[in-house]
Amino acid sequence: MNSSVKARMQMFIQNKGLRNTPQRDAIVDAIFASDEHFNADELWERIRSTQSRSSRATVYRTISLLVEAGLLHEIDLGDDQKTYDPNFVESPAHNHLVCIDCGKVLEFEDENIRLMNDCAATRHGFRSQKQSLKIEACCEKLRLHGRCENLIAARLQGKRLPKQ
Repeated sequence: MNSSVKARMQMFIQNKGLRNTPQRDAIVDAIFASDEHFNADELWERIRSTQSRSSRATVYRTISLLVEAGLLHEIDLGDDQKTYDPNFVESPAHNHLVCIDCGKVLEFEDENIRLMNDCAATRHGFRSQKQSLKIEACCEKLRLHGRCENLIAARLQGKRLPKQ
């Protein structure tokens, strides 16, 4: 995990008049130990399997604090639930390709998209602050080969799949 994330979070907590706790630190560590997108229940299961002293409420409150601090972003991947992306700190202008068959999420950056967004904002009298683009598509594996390891793995792991 990036040490600046932890330092920024600690400063944010202090400025809000809250105290830093080992449970909150463990949650922040768990979030930023991976670059995977997650929902609150998935994070709760991850925390519960490694460290049982944090409550579900602490997990939810810590997520809210991280979003408020700008260290974690809530994104819409089209599955009717809040999904969180820990990768915006290091890559604030990235976008997402979401497979509508298997749910695989691929992050990408494109300077042309960033330029187009800036031009559109300027043309309409705005100044671009951040951008996010979600493209729903079908990955080639299922279409070309009739089977997709991502779909099989997602079903075996009980992961949520996009609604069609």
